[in-house]
Amino acid sequence: MDVMARFRTVAAAGLALAATSAPVALAQGSLFTAVPVELSNFVLVSAPIGQGERSQLNIYEQRTTKRPCFAVAAGSPAMVDPLLSTFDFTGVCNRYIDGNGYSLRIGGDDLGTRYRLSVVNTGRDIELLATPTKNPSQPTMLVARAGGAASGFVQLKLEPGWTLKRRAYGKKSLGHLYVYRASAPGAGSSPSPAPAVSEQPESSVAPSY
Repeated sequence: MDVMARFRTVAAAGLALAATSAPVALAQGSLFTAVPVELSNFVLVSAPIGQGERSQLNIYEQRTTKRPCFAVAAGSPAMVDPLLSTFDFTGVCNRYIDGNGYSLRIGGDDLGTRYRLSVVNTGRDIELLATPTKNPSQPTMLVARAGGAASGFVQLKLEPGWTLKRRAYGKKSLGHLYVYRASAPGAGSSPSPAPAVSEQPESSVAPSY
């Protein structure tokens, strides 16, 4: 076999290998997976920003039973006492306070760069909305609500179909939470046009893992 014939044979083999490898690479999909958490160890909170005119989503996690990380009062809306702010909670609690600590995920699709989780006070309720950041034609989704008007630290209760999961890489669980739903809600599940959305602050304290 001359040099050119050998070259053509090797090139053809390379193209065949690339054709069979491409579906494998695509099948791997997202870099991260989502794994279940013990939901009773978490609370979603509408937390005041500054003087309290605006709020943002905080998620507190009870990691050990050493001491309580938060206390939730009875009633709806339910007030939350963020006890973890009164002691060094390293190793006892986790606090997720912005997009570095949590993001939106629907099924296998991580929407952290395309949707923002924002707390909105409607005057009659406090709602956690997932709002599109890049394509305004995409739907706004109602994720959680307080169940009434209130101020201060208020519990947000997840709407049916929504839960929390933890980001994982292979078999390793990571320090990032997903506000998760298995599939997108139907058109009837989306809220009516929402009022102006509170912006998340530019900087915040990173959670302890």
